[in-house]
Amino acid sequence: MAYPIELILSRHLAESLATPVFLTDTTGNLLFYNEPAEDILGKRFEDTGEMSVEEWGTIFKNKDDDGNSIPSEDLPLVKTLMTQLPYHLTFWIESLQGTAERISVTSFPIIGRAKTFLGAIAIFWRSDSTA
Repeated sequence: MAYPIELILSRHLAESLATPVFLTDTTGNLLFYNEPAEDILGKRFEDTGEMSVEEWGTIFKNKDDDGNSIPSEDLPLVKTLMTQLPYHLTFWIESLQGTAERISVTSFPIIGRAKTFLGAIAIFWRSDSTA
């Protein structure tokens, strides 16, 4: 599949960042996550490949600080996909290796040169578990 140049460039940028990055198209299909994200998520991108939002929104078992499940529609990246606005949230995930990780996620839309919504990107990092 041919992707818009802005998504291609976003992936290239993500590959060079030391911060974990998750990249999706407009419907939420996971297009890429970088090597630093692999450490938190528990699996290499080459092993998971592209995924639908229904899949990635549930396989990481997202929970709030009280241990309650967070519906995928409340995740920052999904909210950005729905509204084309940036969002931020700190929450727990269970990685694909079964490790609990508290992460902070900031997501924002990718807008093309023609002012067209092309997808979204999330930058995330481990968060202090006492915050």
